[in-house]
Amino acid sequence: MYFTSLPDHSRPDFDEALHFSRFRQHNMIFNAISYRSQCDRHVGCLSLKRVLGGEEWYGVDGRLLLLRPGQFLLLNDDQEYSCRVDTAGELRAQSVFFRTDFVAAVFRDALHGEAALLDDPLETERRPLEFFQALNESDPQLDRQLQGLMSALEEQGYDHEMVDERLVFLLQHLIRLHKNEVDTAGQVHAIRAATKKEIYKRLCIAKDLLHSCFMDRPGLADLSRQACLSTPQLIRQFKAVFHVTPHQYLNRIRLAHAARLLAETQEPVHEITWKCGFEDTSAFCRAFKAEYGVPPLRFRMRA
Repeated sequence: MYFTSLPDHSRPDFDEALHFSRFRQHNMIFNAISYRSQCDRHVGCLSLKRVLGGEEWYGVDGRLLLLRPGQFLLLNDDQEYSCRVDTAGELRAQSVFFRTDFVAAVFRDALHGEAALLDDPLETERRPLEFFQALNESDPQLDRQLQGLMSALEEQGYDHEMVDERLVFLLQHLIRLHKNEVDTAGQVHAIRAATKKEIYKRLCIAKDLLHSCFMDRPGLADLSRQACLSTPQLIRQFKAVFHVTPHQYLNRIRLAHAARLLAETQEPVHEITWKCGFEDTSAFCRAFKAEYGVPPLRFRMRA
């Protein structure tokens, strides 16, 4: 099913039970422009979220995640969450909801050899596919697959056979990205695999907090408290996994946001300075040149 508008959950005639029941029966795609929207509670199937322009807040497991362009968020099957759009200007929100048995079939195909698949080709394995629920940087292949899907829907209309074919390849790519993330979690300094996975999840909480709240410049004490890790453990494991310290990672986020503003807007450098959490324009220009090799205005000219 394909939707070009988001449902208004506040409407008196909104049938919540009917709306949410569809998520178990169909693969569903939303490609909608929104100015204001809010859903206080949703329990869906495995879903991929991204935005093109603007920002969208998600509440997941008691924490707030701010989804921006260039990122995507995966939410697992039966995950309860909230979402809110209250950004100035329009936002294009794109979501793909994968039917549970569809995911199980693709997951089984990815895990088993061809001989095993031939023995029982119609079996649907009910093994859950659990992704790390964290903000992820998008990659060119994912962007191409999603853009191709949305363009096909806009040009040809909804055809569930065409959609299912494209979603198979999209899910296969997400599974490959998940395997890479599992390998990254293996860099945690711990012996047991379960301990590595748990520490990595907590590091992702700290990383997502830096992405979502970089304007507030969260300190090590805040990060440690949110991630339930001691400050020395946070710094040590963060550096082992992401190869930079939390403070260095924060600066990279702020400078990357500045680069997007320089490339996509005509805002003055001094305004971009404070919008990215810097207090001094000269310090910002020095940090930007150290990261990108050119001063901010020259970067804008090249962009």
